[in-house]
Amino acid sequence: MVANVLEVNPERLWESLERSAEIGRFRDVGLRRLALSAEDKQMRDLFVEWAKAAGCTVEIDRLGNIFARRPGTDPSLPPVAIGSHLDTQICGGRYDGILGVLCGLEIVRTLNDRGLQTKRGIEVICWTNEEGARFNPPMMGSMAFAKVITLESVLATTDDAGITVEQALDEIGYAGAAPVGREFDSYLELHIEQAPVLDREGCDVGIVVGGYKTQALRLTINGDTGHAGGTPMAQRRNALVGAGYVIAAVNDIGLSYAADEGRTTTTRIESFPNLAGTYAEQVKLTIDFRHIDAERFKSMRAEVDAAIAAAGTKANVEIEVTEGWSWGSELFAPECIELLKSTANELGLPYREMRSQAGHDAYAVATLVPTAMIFTPCFEGISHNVNEAIELTRSVPGANLLLNAAVTRANR
Repeated sequence: MVANVLEVNPERLWESLERSAEIGRFRDVGLRRLALSAEDKQMRDLFVEWAKAAGCTVEIDRLGNIFARRPGTDPSLPPVAIGSHLDTQICGGRYDGILGVLCGLEIVRTLNDRGLQTKRGIEVICWTNEEGARFNPPMMGSMAFAKVITLESVLATTDDAGITVEQALDEIGYAGAAPVGREFDSYLELHIEQAPVLDREGCDVGIVVGGYKTQALRLTINGDTGHAGGTPMAQRRNALVGAGYVIAAVNDIGLSYAADEGRTTTTRIESFPNLAGTYAEQVKLTIDFRHIDAERFKSMRAEVDAAIAAAGTKANVEIEVTEGWSWGSELFAPECIELLKSTANELGLPYREMRSQAGHDAYAVATLVPTAMIFTPCFEGISHNVNEAIELTRSVPGANLLLNAAVTRANR
Protein backbone atom coordinates (compact mmCIF):
# COMPACT_ATOMS: atom_id res chain seq x y z
CA MET A 1 0.00 0.00 0.00
CA VAL A 2 1.25 3.50 -0.81
CA ALA A 3 2.49 5.63 2.05
CA ASN A 4 0.34 8.70 1.40
CA VAL A 5 -3.07 7.18 0.82
CA LEU A 6 -5.94 9.64 0.69
CA GLU A 7 -9.25 8.61 2.19
CA VAL A 8 -12.66 10.23 2.00
CA ASN A 9 -14.69 11.06 5.06
CA PRO A 10 -17.33 8.27 5.05
CA GLU A 11 -19.63 9.88 7.59
CA ARG A 12 -19.74 13.17 5.68
CA LEU A 13 -20.41 11.35 2.41
CA TRP A 14 -23.28 9.45 4.00
CA GLU A 15 -24.72 12.62 5.53
CA SER A 16 -24.75 14.21 2.07
CA LEU A 17 -26.50 11.17 0.61
CA GLU A 18 -29.10 11.24 3.38
CA ARG A 19 -29.72 14.95 2.84
CA SER A 20 -30.22 14.29 -0.87
CA ALA A 21 -32.68 11.52 -0.01
CA GLU A 22 -34.99 14.09 1.60
CA ILE A 23 -35.53 15.90 -1.71
CA GLY A 24 -38.18 14.25 -3.86
CA ARG A 25 -38.81 11.43 -1.40
CA PHE A 26 -41.13 8.83 -2.90
CA ARG A 27 -42.76 5.83 -1.23
CA ASP A 28 -40.72 6.57 1.89
CA VAL A 29 -37.47 4.86 0.81
CA GLY A 30 -37.13 6.04 -2.79
CA LEU A 31 -36.93 9.20 -4.87
CA ARG A 32 -38.93 10.82 -7.63
CA ARG A 33 -36.75 13.71 -8.79
CA LEU A 34 -37.43 14.14 -12.47
CA ALA A 35 -35.15 16.28 -14.60
CA LEU A 36 -35.83 20.02 -14.45
CA SER A 37 -38.66 19.59 -11.94
CA ALA A 38 -39.10 21.62 -8.76
CA GLU A 39 -37.42 18.78 -6.85
CA ASP A 40 -34.50 18.74 -9.27
CA LYS A 41 -34.12 22.49 -8.80
CA GLN A 42 -34.03 22.06 -5.03
CA MET A 43 -31.28 19.43 -5.26
CA ARG A 44 -29.34 21.46 -7.81
CA ASP A 45 -29.52 24.49 -5.53
CA LEU A 46 -28.20 22.44 -2.64
CA PHE A 47 -25.33 21.02 -4.70
CA VAL A 48 -24.35 24.50 -5.91
CA GLU A 49 -24.46 25.75 -2.31
CA TRP A 50 -22.24 22.87 -1.15
CA ALA A 51 -19.81 23.34 -4.04
CA LYS A 52 -19.39 27.07 -3.41
CA ALA A 53 -18.93 26.44 0.31
CA ALA A 54 -16.12 24.05 -0.66
CA GLY A 55 -14.39 26.83 -2.60
CA CYS A 56 -15.47 25.82 -6.10
CA THR A 57 -16.37 28.17 -8.89
CA VAL A 58 -19.66 27.15 -10.49
CA GLU A 59 -20.71 27.53 -14.11
CA ILE A 60 -23.95 26.38 -15.73
CA ASP A 61 -24.35 25.87 -19.45
CA ARG A 62 -27.38 26.42 -21.67
CA LEU A 63 -28.64 22.89 -20.97
CA GLY A 64 -28.34 23.23 -17.21
CA ASN A 65 -25.23 21.05 -16.92
CA ILE A 66 -23.44 22.21 -13.74
CA PHE A 67 -19.63 22.47 -13.54
CA ALA A 68 -18.11 23.02 -10.09
CA ARG A 69 -14.34 23.52 -10.31
CA ARG A 70 -11.72 23.33 -7.59
CA PRO A 71 -8.86 25.26 -9.17
CA GLY A 72 -5.45 23.77 -9.77
CA THR A 73 -2.08 25.44 -9.40
CA ASP A 74 -1.73 25.71 -13.20
CA PRO A 75 -4.92 27.32 -14.56
CA SER A 76 -3.68 26.86 -18.14
CA LEU A 77 -4.22 23.09 -17.87
CA PRO A 78 -7.63 21.51 -18.48
CA PRO A 79 -9.13 19.91 -15.36
CA VAL A 80 -9.82 16.32 -14.46
CA ALA A 81 -13.59 15.96 -14.52
CA ILE A 82 -15.70 13.76 -12.23
CA GLY A 83 -19.40 13.53 -12.90
CA SER A 84 -22.78 11.86 -12.93
CA HIS A 85 -26.38 13.03 -12.40
CA LEU A 86 -28.85 14.12 -9.72
CA ASP A 87 -32.14 13.36 -11.51
CA THR A 88 -33.92 10.06 -10.87
CA GLN A 89 -36.41 7.70 -12.40
CA ILE A 90 -40.11 8.11 -11.63
CA CYS A 91 -39.85 5.25 -9.11
CA GLY A 92 -36.17 5.78 -8.42
CA GLY A 93 -33.67 5.04 -5.72
CA ARG A 94 -31.38 7.21 -3.63
CA TYR A 95 -28.02 6.37 -5.20
CA ASP A 96 -28.27 5.99 -8.98
CA GLY A 97 -26.12 8.86 -10.28
CA ILE A 98 -26.29 10.67 -6.98
CA LEU A 99 -23.50 8.62 -5.39
CA GLY A 100 -21.16 9.57 -8.23
CA VAL A 101 -21.83 13.30 -7.94
CA LEU A 102 -21.52 13.35 -4.15
CA CYS A 103 -18.32 11.27 -4.24
CA GLY A 104 -16.94 13.97 -6.56
CA LEU A 105 -17.92 16.64 -4.05
CA GLU A 106 -16.43 14.57 -1.24
CA ILE A 107 -13.10 14.48 -3.11
CA VAL A 108 -13.06 18.28 -3.17
CA ARG A 109 -13.87 18.42 0.55
CA THR A 110 -11.20 15.83 1.38
CA LEU A 111 -8.52 17.77 -0.49
CA ASN A 112 -9.63 20.90 1.37
CA ASP A 113 -9.34 19.06 4.70
CA ARG A 114 -5.77 18.07 3.86
CA GLY A 115 -4.83 21.46 2.45
CA LEU A 116 -3.70 19.73 -0.73
CA GLN A 117 -3.49 21.37 -4.11
CA THR A 118 -3.41 19.64 -7.47
CA LYS A 119 -1.68 20.80 -10.63
CA ARG A 120 -4.84 20.52 -12.66
CA GLY A 121 -8.20 21.61 -11.39
CA ILE A 122 -10.80 19.03 -10.42
CA GLU A 123 -14.25 19.68 -11.85
CA VAL A 124 -17.39 18.01 -10.51
CA ILE A 125 -20.21 17.79 -13.06
CA CYS A 126 -23.96 17.26 -12.74
CA TRP A 127 -25.33 16.30 -16.16
CA THR A 128 -28.89 17.24 -17.10
CA ASN A 129 -31.54 14.55 -17.71
CA GLU A 130 -29.40 11.42 -17.62
CA GLU A 131 -32.40 9.24 -16.82
CA GLY A 132 -34.70 10.27 -19.65
CA ALA A 133 -37.66 9.74 -17.35
CA ARG A 134 -39.23 13.09 -18.22
CA PHE A 135 -37.52 14.07 -21.47
CA ASN A 136 -36.31 11.58 -24.06
CA PRO A 137 -33.64 10.50 -24.94
CA PRO A 138 -31.70 9.70 -21.78
CA MET A 139 -28.20 11.12 -21.25
CA MET A 140 -29.45 14.24 -22.97
CA GLY A 141 -27.12 16.77 -21.32
CA SER A 142 -23.94 14.79 -21.90
CA MET A 143 -24.88 13.74 -25.45
CA ALA A 144 -25.52 17.34 -26.47
CA PHE A 145 -22.27 18.33 -24.74
CA ALA A 146 -20.49 15.75 -26.92
CA LYS A 147 -22.44 16.89 -30.00
CA VAL A 148 -23.96 13.44 -30.44
CA ILE A 149 -27.29 15.28 -30.60
CA THR A 150 -27.86 18.96 -31.28
CA LEU A 151 -28.52 21.67 -28.73
CA GLU A 152 -31.50 22.87 -30.74
CA SER A 153 -33.15 19.44 -30.79
CA VAL A 154 -32.71 19.07 -27.04
CA LEU A 155 -34.19 22.48 -26.23
CA ALA A 156 -37.21 21.68 -28.41
CA THR A 157 -37.85 18.26 -26.83
CA THR A 158 -41.16 18.04 -24.94
CA ASP A 159 -42.35 16.01 -21.99
CA ASP A 160 -45.74 14.28 -21.90
CA ALA A 161 -47.40 17.56 -20.88
CA GLY A 162 -45.96 19.40 -23.90
CA ILE A 163 -43.42 21.41 -21.88
CA THR A 164 -40.13 21.87 -23.72
CA VAL A 165 -36.69 21.46 -22.19
CA GLU A 166 -36.11 25.15 -22.90
CA GLN A 167 -39.25 26.12 -20.98
CA ALA A 168 -38.39 23.82 -18.08
CA LEU A 169 -34.85 25.20 -17.81
CA ASP A 170 -36.22 28.75 -17.74
CA GLU A 171 -38.83 27.77 -15.15
CA ILE A 172 -36.28 26.48 -12.64
CA GLY A 173 -33.64 29.11 -13.47
CA TYR A 174 -31.01 26.72 -14.84
CA ALA A 175 -30.68 27.93 -18.41
CA GLY A 176 -27.09 28.95 -17.83
CA ALA A 177 -24.94 31.44 -19.68
CA ALA A 178 -21.98 29.16 -20.37
CA PRO A 179 -21.72 27.66 -23.86
CA VAL A 180 -22.34 23.94 -24.26
CA GLY A 181 -18.84 22.46 -24.48
CA ARG A 182 -15.59 22.91 -22.58
CA GLU A 183 -12.17 21.29 -22.31
CA PHE A 184 -11.26 18.44 -19.96
CA ASP A 185 -8.08 16.48 -19.48
CA SER A 186 -10.02 13.32 -18.65
CA TYR A 187 -13.30 12.14 -17.14
CA LEU A 188 -13.95 9.65 -14.33
CA GLU A 189 -17.38 8.49 -13.22
CA LEU A 190 -18.33 6.39 -10.20
CA HIS A 191 -21.70 4.66 -10.27
CA ILE A 192 -23.58 1.90 -8.52
CA GLU A 193 -23.40 -1.21 -10.70
CA GLN A 194 -27.18 -1.58 -11.28
CA ALA A 195 -26.62 -5.33 -11.70
CA PRO A 196 -25.93 -8.04 -9.10
CA VAL A 197 -22.40 -9.16 -10.00
CA LEU A 198 -20.39 -7.22 -7.40
CA ASP A 199 -22.92 -7.85 -4.64
CA ARG A 200 -23.07 -11.58 -5.28
CA GLU A 201 -19.32 -11.97 -5.57
CA GLY A 202 -18.59 -9.93 -2.46
CA CYS A 203 -16.34 -7.60 -4.46
CA ASP A 204 -16.52 -3.88 -3.67
CA VAL A 205 -14.85 -2.39 -6.76
CA GLY A 206 -15.58 -2.87 -10.43
CA ILE A 207 -13.35 -1.29 -13.06
CA VAL A 208 -15.45 -0.86 -16.18
CA VAL A 209 -13.65 -1.82 -19.37
CA GLY A 210 -16.59 -1.38 -21.73
CA GLY A 211 -20.31 -1.66 -22.19
CA TYR A 212 -22.89 -3.82 -23.85
CA LYS A 213 -23.73 -3.10 -27.48
CA THR A 214 -27.09 -1.39 -27.13
CA GLN A 215 -29.85 -0.14 -29.42
CA ALA A 216 -33.22 1.47 -28.77
CA LEU A 217 -35.88 1.45 -31.47
CA ARG A 218 -38.97 3.64 -31.68
CA LEU A 219 -41.90 1.96 -33.39
CA THR A 220 -45.04 3.63 -34.71
CA ILE A 221 -47.74 1.05 -35.41
CA ASN A 222 -50.54 2.29 -37.64
CA GLY A 223 -53.96 0.65 -38.08
CA ASP A 224 -57.52 1.89 -37.96
CA THR A 225 -60.00 2.55 -35.18
CA GLY A 226 -63.07 0.36 -35.04
CA HIS A 227 -65.83 -0.81 -32.76
CA ALA A 228 -64.60 -3.33 -30.21
CA GLY A 229 -67.79 -5.36 -30.61
CA GLY A 230 -69.18 -4.73 -34.05
CA THR A 231 -66.18 -5.02 -36.35
CA PRO A 232 -65.60 -8.53 -37.72
CA MET A 233 -62.29 -9.98 -36.53
CA ALA A 234 -60.94 -10.45 -40.06
CA GLN A 235 -61.45 -6.74 -40.86
CA ARG A 236 -59.65 -5.36 -37.83
CA ARG A 237 -56.40 -3.43 -38.09
CA ASN A 238 -55.77 -3.12 -34.36
CA ALA A 239 -52.49 -1.33 -33.68
CA LEU A 240 -52.53 -2.49 -30.07
CA VAL A 241 -52.66 -6.13 -31.19
CA GLY A 242 -49.66 -5.50 -33.42
CA ALA A 243 -47.89 -3.96 -30.44
CA GLY A 244 -48.73 -7.00 -28.35
CA TYR A 245 -47.16 -9.32 -30.90
CA VAL A 246 -44.02 -7.17 -30.95
CA ILE A 247 -43.78 -6.98 -27.16
CA ALA A 248 -44.11 -10.74 -26.71
CA ALA A 249 -41.69 -11.57 -29.52
CA VAL A 250 -39.03 -9.13 -28.33
CA ASN A 251 -39.22 -10.57 -24.81
CA ASP A 252 -38.90 -14.11 -26.17
CA ILE A 253 -35.80 -13.08 -28.12
CA GLY A 254 -34.24 -11.80 -24.91
CA LEU A 255 -35.00 -15.06 -23.15
CA SER A 256 -33.39 -17.02 -25.96
CA TYR A 257 -30.19 -14.96 -25.62
CA ALA A 258 -30.20 -14.77 -21.81
CA ALA A 259 -27.64 -17.55 -21.31
CA ASP A 260 -24.94 -15.50 -23.02
CA GLU A 261 -25.84 -12.06 -21.65
CA GLY A 262 -28.55 -10.87 -24.01
CA ARG A 263 -31.17 -8.40 -22.80
CA THR A 264 -34.40 -7.19 -24.44
CA THR A 265 -37.44 -5.28 -23.28
CA THR A 266 -40.21 -2.89 -24.22
CA THR A 267 -39.87 0.23 -22.13
CA ARG A 268 -42.71 2.49 -23.24
CA ILE A 269 -46.13 2.20 -24.88
CA GLU A 270 -48.53 4.95 -26.00
CA SER A 271 -51.92 4.03 -27.46
CA PHE A 272 -54.44 6.20 -29.32
CA PRO A 273 -57.32 6.72 -28.70
CA ASN A 274 -56.84 4.47 -25.63
CA LEU A 275 -60.57 4.18 -24.92
CA ALA A 276 -62.90 1.38 -23.92
CA GLY A 277 -65.11 0.20 -26.76
CA THR A 278 -62.70 1.22 -29.55
CA TYR A 279 -59.61 -0.58 -30.65
CA ALA A 280 -56.42 1.37 -31.29
CA GLU A 281 -55.57 3.27 -34.43
CA GLN A 282 -51.97 4.02 -33.47
CA VAL A 283 -49.50 2.73 -30.91
CA LYS A 284 -46.00 3.94 -30.24
CA LEU A 285 -43.47 1.61 -28.64
CA THR A 286 -39.90 1.95 -27.48
CA ILE A 287 -37.92 -1.28 -27.40
CA ASP A 288 -34.40 -1.82 -26.09
CA PHE A 289 -31.98 -4.67 -26.71
CA ARG A 290 -28.39 -5.28 -25.61
CA HIS A 291 -25.66 -7.89 -25.85
CA ILE A 292 -22.15 -8.16 -24.50
CA ASP A 293 -20.91 -9.65 -27.80
CA ALA A 294 -21.09 -7.49 -30.93
CA GLU A 295 -21.66 -10.42 -33.29
CA ARG A 296 -24.40 -11.89 -31.15
CA PHE A 297 -25.93 -8.42 -31.06
CA LYS A 298 -26.13 -8.48 -34.87
CA SER A 299 -27.98 -11.79 -34.71
CA MET A 300 -30.32 -10.39 -32.08
CA ARG A 301 -31.00 -7.33 -34.23
CA ALA A 302 -31.88 -9.53 -37.19
CA GLU A 303 -34.36 -11.48 -35.07
CA VAL A 304 -35.90 -8.28 -33.71
CA ASP A 305 -36.33 -6.91 -37.23
CA ALA A 306 -37.93 -10.18 -38.38
CA ALA A 307 -40.27 -10.21 -35.38
CA ILE A 308 -41.44 -6.66 -36.10
CA ALA A 309 -42.18 -7.53 -39.72
CA ALA A 310 -44.06 -10.69 -38.71
CA ALA A 311 -46.12 -8.78 -36.15
CA GLY A 312 -47.17 -6.24 -38.77
CA THR A 313 -48.29 -8.98 -41.14
CA LYS A 314 -50.14 -10.95 -38.48
CA ALA A 315 -52.02 -7.92 -37.15
CA ASN A 316 -52.59 -6.37 -40.62
CA VAL A 317 -50.94 -3.10 -39.57
CA GLU A 318 -48.03 -0.98 -40.77
CA ILE A 319 -45.01 -0.57 -38.51
CA GLU A 320 -42.54 2.28 -38.93
CA VAL A 321 -39.16 1.84 -37.23
CA THR A 322 -36.85 4.67 -36.22
CA GLU A 323 -33.52 4.10 -34.51
CA GLY A 324 -33.13 5.79 -31.15
CA TRP A 325 -30.08 5.99 -28.91
CA SER A 326 -27.28 3.48 -29.21
CA TRP A 327 -23.76 2.90 -28.00
CA GLY A 328 -21.02 0.38 -28.52
CA SER A 329 -19.04 -2.04 -26.41
CA GLU A 330 -15.57 -0.50 -26.56
CA LEU A 331 -15.92 2.79 -24.76
CA PHE A 332 -13.15 3.72 -22.41
CA ALA A 333 -9.52 4.81 -22.70
CA PRO A 334 -6.88 2.16 -21.92
CA GLU A 335 -4.78 4.80 -20.14
CA CYS A 336 -7.62 5.62 -17.73
CA ILE A 337 -8.47 1.96 -17.17
CA GLU A 338 -4.82 1.30 -16.39
CA LEU A 339 -4.77 4.27 -14.00
CA LEU A 340 -7.67 2.76 -12.06
CA LYS A 341 -6.08 -0.69 -11.99
CA SER A 342 -2.67 0.51 -10.86
CA THR A 343 -4.21 2.79 -8.23
CA ALA A 344 -6.37 -0.05 -6.91
CA ASN A 345 -3.29 -2.25 -6.67
CA GLU A 346 -1.37 0.46 -4.82
CA LEU A 347 -4.27 0.88 -2.39
CA GLY A 348 -4.58 -2.87 -1.88
CA LEU A 349 -8.16 -2.85 -3.17
CA PRO A 350 -9.42 -6.07 -4.78
CA TYR A 351 -11.36 -5.39 -7.96
CA ARG A 352 -12.85 -7.12 -10.97
CA GLU A 353 -12.93 -5.94 -14.56
CA MET A 354 -16.46 -5.78 -15.94
CA ARG A 355 -18.76 -4.48 -18.64
CA SER A 356 -21.57 -2.06 -17.94
CA GLN A 357 -25.04 -3.33 -18.75
CA ALA A 358 -26.53 0.17 -18.40
CA GLY A 359 -26.04 3.50 -20.14
CA HIS A 360 -24.11 6.35 -18.52
CA ASP A 361 -23.05 9.93 -19.25
CA ALA A 362 -19.49 8.62 -19.46
CA TYR A 363 -20.34 7.01 -22.81
CA ALA A 364 -20.90 10.37 -24.46
CA VAL A 365 -17.94 12.06 -22.76
CA ALA A 366 -15.70 9.17 -23.87
CA THR A 367 -16.08 10.38 -27.45
CA LEU A 368 -14.25 13.57 -26.43
CA VAL A 369 -11.64 12.80 -23.76
CA PRO A 370 -9.99 9.79 -22.05
CA THR A 371 -12.67 8.30 -19.81
CA ALA A 372 -13.17 5.43 -17.36
CA MET A 373 -15.73 4.27 -14.81
CA ILE A 374 -15.78 2.68 -11.36
CA PHE A 375 -18.66 0.52 -10.16
CA THR A 376 -19.64 -0.03 -6.55
CA PRO A 377 -22.15 -2.68 -5.40
CA CYS A 378 -25.84 -2.22 -4.80
CA PHE A 379 -28.00 -4.73 -2.97
CA GLU A 380 -28.93 -7.59 -5.32
CA GLY A 381 -28.37 -5.24 -8.26
CA ILE A 382 -31.73 -3.55 -7.66
CA SER A 383 -31.94 -0.17 -9.42
CA HIS A 384 -34.56 2.07 -11.06
CA ASN A 385 -36.60 0.93 -8.09
CA VAL A 386 -37.37 2.57 -4.75
CA ASN A 387 -35.73 -0.39 -2.98
CA GLU A 388 -32.31 0.43 -4.41
CA ALA A 389 -29.84 0.14 -1.50
CA ILE A 390 -26.11 0.34 -0.80
CA GLU A 391 -23.83 -0.20 2.18
CA LEU A 392 -21.49 2.63 3.08
CA THR A 393 -18.64 0.28 3.95
CA ARG A 394 -18.86 -1.31 0.50
CA SER A 395 -19.04 2.06 -1.28
CA VAL A 396 -16.03 3.69 0.40
CA PRO A 397 -13.38 1.56 -1.42
CA GLY A 398 -14.62 2.80 -4.79
CA ALA A 399 -14.77 6.38 -3.50
CA ASN A 400 -11.17 6.12 -2.30
CA LEU A 401 -10.12 4.68 -5.65
CA LEU A 402 -11.80 7.60 -7.41
CA LEU A 403 -10.10 10.08 -5.06
CA ASN A 404 -6.58 8.72 -5.47
CA ALA A 405 -6.86 8.15 -9.22
CA ALA A 406 -8.23 11.65 -9.79
CA VAL A 407 -5.43 13.22 -7.76
CA THR A 408 -2.79 11.20 -9.60
CA ARG A 409 -4.20 12.29 -12.94
CA ALA A 410 -4.61 15.91 -11.79
CA ASN A 411 -0.92 16.08 -10.83
CA ARG A 412 0.20 14.76 -14.21
